[in-house]
Amino acid sequence: MRSPMRQIVVAALSLAAFTGTALAQTFPEKPVRIVVPFPPGGGNDIIARALAEQMGKELGQQVLIDNKPGAGTVIGTELVARAAPDGYTILIASFAFAVNPSFLPKLPYDHPKAFAPVTLIGRSPNIVIVPPDRPYKTMAELTAYARANPGKLNYGSFGNGTSGHFAPELYKLAANVDILHVPYKGTGTAITDLLGGRLDMMFATVSGGAAQVRSGKLRALAVTSAIRSPAYPDVPTIAESGVPGYEAQTWYGILAPAGTPAPVVARLHGAIKNAAETEFFKTRSESDGLLVNIGDGPALGKLIAEEEARWRRVVNEAKIKPD
Repeated sequence: MRSPMRQIVVAALSLAAFTGTALAQTFPEKPVRIVVPFPPGGGNDIIARALAEQMGKELGQQVLIDNKPGAGTVIGTELVARAAPDGYTILIASFAFAVNPSFLPKLPYDHPKAFAPVTLIGRSPNIVIVPPDRPYKTMAELTAYARANPGKLNYGSFGNGTSGHFAPELYKLAANVDILHVPYKGTGTAITDLLGGRLDMMFATVSGGAAQVRSGKLRALAVTSAIRSPAYPDVPTIAESGVPGYEAQTWYGILAPAGTPAPVVARLHGAIKNAAETEFFKTRSESDGLLVNIGDGPALGKLIAEEEARWRRVVNEAKIKPD
């Protein structure tokens, strides 16, 4: 005979399962919001917008983009952590999400317990871009110049704790060079200063720097991945350019608030998977350097844990502090 307490627990679990299934059957009944924790114009924003357009067709509801930049992505990330766990507010997360726990002294949410991983979207290298009038025309020449002029070069990033910050910090360790970090609040303003000659270089996302490279306004010296990017097959890797073993990549994934019913997470995952498999999304994203690699929630959770451990070692070794 079951105890009254056990009966209550079973009943509660059954009700929760029923409620979640019922919610998934009607979800979505209103627009879904993707929070981008960066200003418009960067890699996260470009990929989110391409995804939203196709997701809307899959879900039968409009998918809106809400740019919430600031505090190294913490402002937008916290907004989603505190949102109702109903699937209507989700986050496009990337590199900074896995770095912030070791980089920032205290986060205003319980990382990563505040989130339910929905899906991995894909991975992309960063690309080292410089003004075309600089004396270094290759990555090897840039390294040699930096070694000969310690502390005289600077690089701009699209925010503290982003791949645009940590990829060059890893390069500084691996190449034994001293280069000043100048953080910005997004890709657009950093690119503007790079074009204006106020910055010497930038480790931009491929999508963030693509237009300027293709127009010839900026020169691409190298990519940060272990192998060359299909988007720029003629651009060598940093490892090829005299820094053996160097590799850094960003990634993109979708997170929902913790407690979002599993059927709703599954509905979102399915919509994102189908959207990412459309020719529109593939053409738009892969031409900007994203290698689409859809993975389920557990795959994204595993990647986040691995990235967090990897970059925590870099933070400690390089003694990186928020600027």
